[in-house]
Amino acid sequence: MMENNKLKHYALPDVAQLKVHGRTTESRSPLTLFWTGSAVELNVTGTELWIEVDSKYDVCEPWISVLINDVVVSRQMLVHGRYWVCIFRGMNESVTKNVRIVKDTQAMSGDPGCVLQIHALKSDGAFQLVEDRPYKVEFIGDSITSGEGAIGAQAEEDWIPMWFSAIQNYTAMTAEALHADYRVISQSGWGVMTSWDNNPSANIPQYYDQVCGLLTGEMNEALGAHNPHDFNAWQPDVVVVNLGSNDGGAFQTPEWTDPNTGVTYKQRLNADGTYHEEDVAKFEQAAYQFLIQLRKNNTKAHIVWAYGMLGFPMMPAIYRAVDIYMKETGDRSVSVIQLPNTTSETVGARTHPGMLSHKRAAETLTEHLRGILQHHS
Repeated sequence: MMENNKLKHYALPDVAQLKVHGRTTESRSPLTLFWTGSAVELNVTGTELWIEVDSKYDVCEPWISVLINDVVVSRQMLVHGRYWVCIFRGMNESVTKNVRIVKDTQAMSGDPGCVLQIHALKSDGAFQLVEDRPYKVEFIGDSITSGEGAIGAQAEEDWIPMWFSAIQNYTAMTAEALHADYRVISQSGWGVMTSWDNNPSANIPQYYDQVCGLLTGEMNEALGAHNPHDFNAWQPDVVVVNLGSNDGGAFQTPEWTDPNTGVTYKQRLNADGTYHEEDVAKFEQAAYQFLIQLRKNNTKAHIVWAYGMLGFPMMPAIYRAVDIYMKETGDRSVSVIQLPNTTSETVGARTHPGMLSHKRAAETLTEHLRGILQHHS
């Protein structure tokens, strides 16, 4: 094998032109990629590029996708350890390549040992500035937004990182169509108020003000996952909330008992199968409170509640919550949109939305956001 003796080693802080996507801390030695869709982006000349990763996990290994000039060229599991991954080689040295290395898997709240870090780069080329895109969009959601089942055959039923995709995902598709930089805050099974199995602490609002507060364990805490997030550093033009699917699911699943207190929690059904009014009202209150929290942290953003890819039983409650919020606060920069439901043709792995469902959702959402952003700017 011919050795490329022109490769130069760069610690991440030495590459001023490196662009980081996704919520993280200030640290660049190393850089921790916490959330799905988090990425490093580079414009680089040269024939070859390597990246030094550090992948750790007890159960759920991280996956990455590599995009060159906005096209996915590879996707891989990162096995345990600190090592070099070749991103490309043999390319035309004088041509500038736009490279994005994207974390394909969500923050794993159930695996305190899971972390993905980037230490350094090697290249025989020169780094150039990556321009900011004209808009910024933040997506907040559950397994749909984490891209669970967006890749893999419909027959797949294993809950494993392999079936998560940050790319075959309405978030990435919408951002690309709008030419926007974006971030994702999402967790499978979680809701506005409760998880799919009635656990009241598995809700996104509780951790929204932290860098990645839903991660557990001493390692993640030491990495700054529980630190307050600096909202001023990245203010989105639009915040898309795709939550409610698991809150709706909780009406259909058994009660959850807190192992520490013995208290049980359950979203109840009436005898005729309709949702218990008190429990729907609690959901509406949680949605209302989350809108207040979102507005406090994202002062200029238009907030869009987008929901419906796995049925839409909570739609009336979402409309009511948004309506009350707008009336009580006078905030007019809020809207609700129903996304196309997943069908037998568009379903993916694990009975979740597949790539076709994400594509349809992205088209609907893009059209809605385009009008808002034109008005917004």
